[in-house]
Amino acid sequence: MAGVLDGVDQRTKLAGHNRFELLLFKLSSRQRFGINVFKVQEVIQCPPLTQIPNAHHVVRGVAHLRGKTIPVMDLSMAIGMRPLAKEEGSYVIVTEYNRSIQGFLVGSVDRIINIGWEQVKAPPTGAGKDSYLTAVTEIEGELIEVIDVEKVMKEVIGAREEASADIIDADVAGRHDHVLVVDDSSVARNQVKRVCDQIDVECTVLKDGLEAWEHLSRLADDGIRLQDRYAMIISDVEMPRMDGYTLASKIKTDPRMKEVYIVLHTSLSGVFNTAMVQKVGANEFLAKFEPDALLQTIQKQLKAYHAARE
Repeated sequence: MAGVLDGVDQRTKLAGHNRFELLLFKLSSRQRFGINVFKVQEVIQCPPLTQIPNAHHVVRGVAHLRGKTIPVMDLSMAIGMRPLAKEEGSYVIVTEYNRSIQGFLVGSVDRIINIGWEQVKAPPTGAGKDSYLTAVTEIEGELIEVIDVEKVMKEVIGAREEASADIIDADVAGRHDHVLVVDDSSVARNQVKRVCDQIDVECTVLKDGLEAWEHLSRLADDGIRLQDRYAMIISDVEMPRMDGYTLASKIKTDPRMKEVYIVLHTSLSGVFNTAMVQKVGANEFLAKFEPDALLQTIQKQLKAYHAARE
């Protein structure tokens, strides 16, 4: 399995063409789930785990890997299913999210598939706000559920939701600027909105790149200058139907839209992001989720936005 996780450059090319690789696995049932390979560092058989007193109930322990100690979470428990029966014979998917490394205990690992984001759909409307799904796709007649890992991470590890009050810029706050937020994770959308609320910035929130592209196209078709409507766009990278790289590229190659400022805001590992930001023409990359860094990025752009109009 480690061999198929090599080749960051090749996967970067896939992302740039609205394609990605999905690692398929099972938990405590026959249902297959998926996770974006970009977030996976390696897949290993579950090593001996050391228990942690007073840990969150889904943390099975910590593993010692090449000099590092990482928490290992029972992913089945984390999304409300029954716990995995045993660690022996199970696997750990080692991932990097939001600048931290952790392992997810799973029952078995299937394979990696290469698909287009247009094949990935939003969860069924009946899934409800408490669902742990961020997307679904169909493989060989079976519905594959893509887990909202950001929601799992927030519930298990927690995160500071608001930026520090002492970095709020009074020259920016209260102008009621407007930004477009694009993210398939409800947790991520709410996190960005909460930071914007701190400086009275209005948010339009959309759930994926295609929805955003259609929205922006309608505005442009109506003769509205996007840079007048939105001070900036804050977009996730991995989203159903159209990823953030493709969205940014389409915006920057459309003469009606190219002046709008785009920040790609993602929990993906930063190994490849600088090159991809340049390739698709986005203005900035920002790793999730640091509320202070997000607020500083927003305030910096708002200052430039207003200076250009004075």
